Amino acid sequence: MTQLPTKDQLRQWIAENPGQGAKRDIARAFGIKGGAARIELKRMLRELEDEGGVVRTRRVFREAGSLPPVTLLQVLPPDAAGDLFLKPMEWTGEEEPPRILFIPKKGDPALGAGDRILARLAKVDLDDYAYEARLIRALGQNPARLLGVFRAEAEGGRIVPVDKGADKEWRVGRDDTMGAKDGELVEAEQSGPKRLGLPRARVTNRLGDPMGPRAISLIAIHQHGIPDRFPDPVVAEADRAKPAPMGNRQDLRDLPLVTIDPSDARDHDDAVFAEADTDPANPGGHIVWVAIADVAHYVRPGSPLDRQARKRGNSTYFPDRVVPMLPDTLSGDLCSLHEGVDRPCIAVRMVLDAGGAKTGHRFVRGMMRSAASLHYGEVQAAADGQPNDRCAPLMERVIAPLYAAYESTKTARAVRQPLELDLPERKIVLSDEGKVLSVDFRERLDAHKLIEEFMILANVAAAEELIRLKKPLLFRVHEEPSVDKLDALREVAEASGFSLAKGQVLKTAHLNKLLAAAQGTEFDELLNITTLRSMTQAYYHPQNFGHFGLALRSYAHFTSPIRRYSDLIVHRALIAGHGWGDDGLSAQDIEMLEETAKQISDAERRSMAAERDTNDRYLAAYLSDRVGAEFTGRISGVQRFGVFVKLDGTGADGLVPIRELGREFFHYDQDSQTLMGADTGTTIGIGQRVTVRLAEAVPVTGGLVLELLAIEGSAVPQGGRGKRGGYAPRKPGKFAARDRSVKRKVERKRR
Repeated sequence: MTQLPTKDQLRQWIAENPGQGAKRDIARAFGIKGGAARIELKRMLRELEDEGGVVRTRRVFREAGSLPPVTLLQVLPPDAAGDLFLKPMEWTGEEEPPRILFIPKKGDPALGAGDRILARLAKVDLDDYAYEARLIRALGQNPARLLGVFRAEAEGGRIVPVDKGADKEWRVGRDDTMGAKDGELVEAEQSGPKRLGLPRARVTNRLGDPMGPRAISLIAIHQHGIPDRFPDPVVAEADRAKPAPMGNRQDLRDLPLVTIDPSDARDHDDAVFAEADTDPANPGGHIVWVAIADVAHYVRPGSPLDRQARKRGNSTYFPDRVVPMLPDTLSGDLCSLHEGVDRPCIAVRMVLDAGGAKTGHRFVRGMMRSAASLHYGEVQAAADGQPNDRCAPLMERVIAPLYAAYESTKTARAVRQPLELDLPERKIVLSDEGKVLSVDFRERLDAHKLIEEFMILANVAAAEELIRLKKPLLFRVHEEPSVDKLDALREVAEASGFSLAKGQVLKTAHLNKLLAAAQGTEFDELLNITTLRSMTQAYYHPQNFGHFGLALRSYAHFTSPIRRYSDLIVHRALIAGHGWGDDGLSAQDIEMLEETAKQISDAERRSMAAERDTNDRYLAAYLSDRVGAEFTGRISGVQRFGVFVKLDGTGADGLVPIRELGREFFHYDQDSQTLMGADTGTTIGIGQRVTVRLAEAVPVTGGLVLELLAIEGSAVPQGGRGKRGGYAPRKPGKFAARDRSVKRKVERKRR
């Protein structure tokens, strides 16, 4: 008779061969043949199953407490490090199911909490998790999630989404309200399949009064999924940090570096100093130092702090709060270049010639001590001859040399010709209670431009240095506009009486020439807005594709590691390239560089959208008590469904729905971005001055609805289609000739 294995041998073989647990696989492995031997094997396997040593699923045996090599899993919410873990959807064990880490590969779809996937498992011998999973295919999407205002009803309630683009409410059953009160802001998720009528949802989180103090930015944080709470391990790591020792750093504490920031800045990650170059070979030249907080000393690759910073990508700024990339212990203290205290830094010494062009640079890892924490307004006042008590002692040694060096860079900038857009930035001023007091435009001072120019020089130096050292890095990439967007800009320019050269390689100088020609005319703002919209969006990438807007061949972000993860990667690359320590770019950093670039580019767009939505909501709140008032503005966008108007004074954007434009049908021409009235021939396009009436302001969504009263000072023609806002069928014969005429006009515009 065939020699049968023992139960222990059977158990061990099944554990070591998880993909071959069928009875015939086991028989073949142990050479079991014949009916009697197979019957005995079947009995032993049944006993093992009864004893709990193995489990059987679909005629396949596997080790108890283990999972099959291919299994159905559900995605759990990301952990503090941003990693995705999975749970088995079929688990019969009495203990907690084993932890399974998802290992993504290039091309895998993005997964979120609640997704179901079929994955191949590999067992690993680690303390943190027992299996690694690789995607075979995704089986389902997350349930739809929404943020909205709860409206209570007898049988539960409804949720009105806060998203401006949402036109459908959600029904909530009596048992799914989570106790939400009428008017409360809630998070919810889809419950049950989609059917006719209102979709169904269940409340998952109550967020309180949507118009409560400082709740507006909270809406954006939740709506866009911005992480705003640091996990305990991250906070604990930050709290353990100590001031950096001098070690082998270069001592820069005698250099009177100063920080120049907004008056309300909480962190200071860059400091500057300039002086005349005494080298006879560089007459009229300058030495400019830019020192940047050494965040890499505190945030080590692969640490909880690092994983959280990578997940956030950047700090997000709202009128009432900041969601920082790093805990305040670091961003507001140990990494911040406060006045009069020793702080570690990575600094670059740059040599500029008399024309402001950089002729050389040298990087050091040092220790600095800020001579003063200044703000833009007081520095500008000092440069204009009115120094305060803080700036007066710094005039000769610090402030005057900074402005002298900046003046020289204007020559180099004029040669380089970066894109010179003139678009004022809005500033929303809040009371202590979170109410909008005023909406102003930020003043653009030479002090701002000085710091901006020196930061650009330092960023260029960082990119060039790492290219020289042949070290991987993340470039800041800005590609030139697409042909379609340039054609649209050219159409708007020609319609305004200007021209944009065609048939040659586009340079920023060509765009600057157009903007200069429009400066001071009624089309100034229009062409600035249209030029901005023609630009591609900047992003991060390990390959160098240049920066079109700045007219630079190589550019990397180096100057803000407290608030941008990209800069931290560049700092680590410099540390590794110069051999300054063991906290440089790690092998894992390098391996994940392309993935990191995409992740932080996406995070940047997420922050920009959240900041924009928050400003829109604050502006709607500010204007909500002025419904019915008339405003002037300029058309900033034209779509098939209506016209967007940017209001004077506040810069708020509102929509004039197509139904409010008159009593006629309007033809939409996408190429020329115009609407043309079928009856009157009225043409509505970007840049036209208009008078509007505020019909509706909804702070929760940020939506402004306007009525169009006049275009370029003339009342809006009403056409001949019956009552305003009503529908009057057209008579085909009567209007056929007019429609053909309108069509020919539109086609001529397209050409």
